[in-house]
Amino acid sequence: MPGRTPGLCSPPTLADVAALEPSRYVLGASRAYGGSLGDRAAEIRSDETAVDRAWADQRSRVLVVGQGRALLDDSGLVLLTSEQAPDGQRILLGRQPGGGFVFAVRRDDAGADERAHSLRSAATLLGADQLGVLMHAVALANWHETHPRCARCGTATVSINAGYARRCPSDGSEHYPRTDPAVIVLVLDGGPPGEDRALLGRQASWPPGRFSTLAGFVEPGETVEEAVAREVAEEVGLPVSTVGYAGSQPWPFPASLMLAYYAVAAPGHRDDAAVAVDGEEIVEARWFDRAGLADALASGSLVVPPGISVARRLIEGWYGAALHSGTVWR
Repeated sequence: MPGRTPGLCSPPTLADVAALEPSRYVLGASRAYGGSLGDRAAEIRSDETAVDRAWADQRSRVLVVGQGRALLDDSGLVLLTSEQAPDGQRILLGRQPGGGFVFAVRRDDAGADERAHSLRSAATLLGADQLGVLMHAVALANWHETHPRCARCGTATVSINAGYARRCPSDGSEHYPRTDPAVIVLVLDGGPPGEDRALLGRQASWPPGRFSTLAGFVEPGETVEEAVAREVAEEVGLPVSTVGYAGSQPWPFPASLMLAYYAVAAPGHRDDAAVAVDGEEIVEARWFDRAGLADALASGSLVVPPGISVARRLIEGWYGAALHSGTVWR
């Protein structure tokens, strides 16, 4: 995700990047989360009396989060009544479909509980709906933990709007949760459907055999499509001719929103010789056809991202089926 790398290709412009036919591929079926609560009860956030009533509702439930961790037991998330919940910062997550509300209580010592699990660990244990609620809670808790002071004057801020903003008592300024857009892209070689290859890369910090899609943050002043083209050019030296949006995923590590795309390498840049890794973020990149990918997974020589990741869904969308690997990405 550094600045542009000179000499790889001309800086992409929006006119250079056509839209990929959206019906060609759809995201795979490994979606491990079901999204957050559909009704976030936004209309009562600024009404402290209404929020207090929601907290006191006997049907409401509370999960405890902090330091990127939450409490789980054999049934999933540990959901407490408001009377059982410990003291801490309250965050309203939304309404439950059957009545009542869901809150999170943020505590700095949540990770010390023996039932505490990281979000990555929880992803292998929770159902889709509970994981979506947990992502929502952790994203907001992460923001509060990392933004306790006013960016203007340094004064400690206070939580307002049921956890969706912070206010500075000194200058009155309000601060809102941060979300960092990032692109994540599977590059294809433009072959016929069913015969095209996909490019996977290995980061410098990963062990041999661990591969994934390419990714990077959207920089100021560029469109998302330009970010896709720039990141691919920077990391593997390939210009792209087409880009197609595929979906998105919240990724609170600590505050990203992953915007998933398929992209097709430009003609003349679709063979092994055209790939030129940057040697910093990406140290190895390989084209895979479907049979080669399946064989590598079966032999254990290839490890792809887990089901929680939209990267896995991009790969499965191209592959055309769910992937099964005996090797766990940790």
